[in-house]
Amino acid sequence: MNLQPPALEVTNLTKVFDKPAVEGLNLRIEAGEFYALLGPNGAGKTTTLKIVAGLLHPNAGTVKVFGIDALGDPIAAKQLIAWVPDEPMIYDKLTPLEYLEFVAGLWGMDAPRAEQRARELIEWLGLGPNAHDRCQGFSRGMRQKVALAGALVHDPRLLILDEPLTALDAGSARQVKEVLAERREGGVAVIMTTHILEVAERMAERIGVINKGRLIAEGTLEELRGQAGPVGDSLEDIFLHLVAEKSGTA
Repeated sequence: MNLQPPALEVTNLTKVFDKPAVEGLNLRIEAGEFYALLGPNGAGKTTTLKIVAGLLHPNAGTVKVFGIDALGDPIAAKQLIAWVPDEPMIYDKLTPLEYLEFVAGLWGMDAPRAEQRARELIEWLGLGPNAHDRCQGFSRGMRQKVALAGALVHDPRLLILDEPLTALDAGSARQVKEVLAERREGGVAVIMTTHILEVAERMAERIGVINKGRLIAEGTLEELRGQAGPVGDSLEDIFLHLVAEKSGTA
């Protein structure tokens, strides 16, 4: 019997702007699980991830990270979390090595460990040839890899990724996917949004489909096929059918 608390447990999560962006959402993700949260534009995916990461406060509901109340004790929860947005935010005047050592320092890592960890991540993500170049001249794809390295430097246990493969070429995307797979094998939980459904189909153990702030379907790919019926085998076919059906347009 597994007595370990889930990596992420979201209960009755609600966030209202002019209208509800997230409404009564429930999610549970186990340690070491790769979970893809899919939905059309405006479905509430990024809002949900920002709440989990502590960047937005919900109107109602609870968020627990490995059993820690992320709303009541956000500092403790954030020690376990890494957040990578779709628009990479890094310091242009720093090199990748300097940036990672700076981020490691913010997490209280000692200098030798920070440098070791930074060099490991730079090599893992194929940034070695540019380790000493200033980030201001980097492409968006390279900046995305630097941002991912910065998120991983403190060894988080829950990795939150919003469109992590946007702007990456095929080689870079493969490097990122290999790093994510390795981290998951080490017990890190990953929750990811993506519009590249083939990535979710290949990498995610479970998939949640969100529309208009509500979870409309969830399960393994085989379970989603069962929920969607005979609409095709690909995740794209299943996704489009589920969203259309719940929107009343199927």
